[in-house]
Amino acid sequence: MEDDNKTTYKCKDYYKVLEVEYDASDEKIRLNYRKLALKWHPDKHKCNDAATTKFQEINEAYSVLSDPHKRLDYDLNGNYEINNYTLPEYLARFKGMILTCNGLGISQDSVWSEQLTDFNKLMDK
Repeated sequence: MEDDNKTTYKCKDYYKVLEVEYDASDEKIRLNYRKLALKWHPDKHKCNDAATTKFQEINEAYSVLSDPHKRLDYDLNGNYEINNYTLPEYLARFKGMILTCNGLGISQDSVWSEQLTDFNKLMDK
């Protein structure tokens, strides 16, 4: 049985649409959205269907990335067209998954996890 709570996203990289990094802050996302929305607003491009489509893509991307719950869902379940990424884009996009203990195949109770926890406690002091 399929999970009805999962949202399916169009095959778009919303971060690329808004021209932001994958770990961009909410403020950076908002600023780029405003800049692009003004640039591609249909009122500035009368009778240009391509501009209207671009504007709609920008709005769709912002509606997902500006909402913390939708953004997390997109980051975890979005469509990943891995073949369309360059190596630096791929590493930037998936660094959160690559650098986690589970992403590296290290169990949570490993020596590495303990050392990282100890280091974080030391840095917090």
